[in-house]
Amino acid sequence: MMDAADFARACGYTGDSPALLKAFEAIRCNGIAHARQDHFRRKAVIDELKRSEPLFLAAIGPALSADEAIEDAARFIACWRNMPRWRQERRLPDLARARQQRLVARFFRRYGHRPWTLAAA
Repeated sequence: MMDAADFARACGYTGDSPALLKAFEAIRCNGIAHARQDHFRRKAVIDELKRSEPLFLAAIGPALSADEAIEDAARFIACWRNMPRWRQERRLPDLARARQQRLVARFFRRYGHRPWTLAAA
């Protein structure tokens, strides 16, 4: 396991200040906890959608397939990056939805056939 000094060096810090090493350790610990929390939140969404294909199709609508949903999400994210700042701030909920849709569609494009095939059998 990486200690605070190793993490600080990996981030590019070359000093030995105890206060900064402690700050790097706090960043590392909070980052790991935040990443775990996000992972469990994403897993809960995927587990809900695994129940049935119609639920998945409703989640990615109006797209008709996972590939189409990924294309739509990528297109919106690219457009969002080119928007002026004031418009980006107003469209943040849409950005979050597009990212969620992209994540769900990528998972089901790769693994979606498994749970539904098993359920049908």
